[in-house]
Amino acid sequence: MSCYVRLLVTLGLLLCTAPVVSAQSTLESSPMKTQRQRCRELGITIGVLPPGQLNAITDVAGVRVGHRTLLETGQVCTGVTAILPHGENVFQQKVPAAIVVGNGFGKLVGVTQVRELGLLESPIVLTNTLSTFAAADALVAHMLEQPGNEKVRSINPVVGECNDGFLNDIRARHVKRSDVVKALTEARSGAVAEGCVGAGTGTRCLGWKGGIGTASRQLPAKIGGYTVGVLVQTNFNGILSIAGAPVGKKLGRYYLKEVSEGERDEDRGSCMIVVATDAPLDARQLERLGKRALLGLAGVGSPMTHGSGDYVISFSSHPRLRTLHMGKDAVEERPRLRDDALSPMFQA
Repeated sequence: MSCYVRLLVTLGLLLCTAPVVSAQSTLESSPMKTQRQRCRELGITIGVLPPGQLNAITDVAGVRVGHRTLLETGQVCTGVTAILPHGENVFQQKVPAAIVVGNGFGKLVGVTQVRELGLLESPIVLTNTLSTFAAADALVAHMLEQPGNEKVRSINPVVGECNDGFLNDIRARHVKRSDVVKALTEARSGAVAEGCVGAGTGTRCLGWKGGIGTASRQLPAKIGGYTVGVLVQTNFNGILSIAGAPVGKKLGRYYLKEVSEGERDEDRGSCMIVVATDAPLDARQLERLGKRALLGLAGVGSPMTHGSGDYVISFSSHPRLRTLHMGKDAVEERPRLRDDALSPMFQA
């Protein structure tokens, strides 16, 4: 094994075996103080573009994230994560959006309207599989109560999920309306708690504990200076790869290892990927951007197995791209990045 691979395997082992703080403490205290070290702090640099100030989806102007973590020993290990594209009424000020389906084994609520209109008119909520529908109902109820929505009679909630039934008593459906509302109302800009928080509390990934992860990349000023931010709810299987090094294989935890030992390997999954940018992209371009997120999923070791629901929800927070619910002008003029300027965005 080369020295480089040995280094990455050692750092990967540190990442995978470091003590995990409780989800509740992660939720209630400063995420920058309670989180284990991130890859960059261990000397692993992914890609050639620099991260934003926080290396989080909230580096994209206007984006807010909120978690609600539910944790009771031996029974409850689940939660809710909410992503808001901006701080105003999202229904009244819709943003361009797209949804990409990598593997459709999942329960993503709201897909068809986003694909038809190219607009996101609600926050994005992530939770566990059997709480998807309760979360959608809670999101609708919360939005109907927002000032300005008194006469609204149709809302398209967008709710994604991962199955956390191995660690969580998922059949009991512990997520309630109040949990969703708490995640929505406590969503903030700034540092984002990662790991065993919110919708990632009970998830597993690539042979180890999964959870919520986030990152961002900044384009150089001479090509726009735009930011691309990503948040993921990870619950997929595969062979862990870090910066191209086969860490999962070297550490002896990987998909199909049990098959080689005469046992049936578990086919499980999913991954919800939320991509945000401040670049002026329309829905078609956001779909193109979302497709590249699947390359990142493959890059860390996922083959998108049969039972893995793998989705990308992408949106632009650019303030001049918002669509007013009751706009008066029949013709709208908006900025749009040229298609031939998209490649750096894809790299990010």
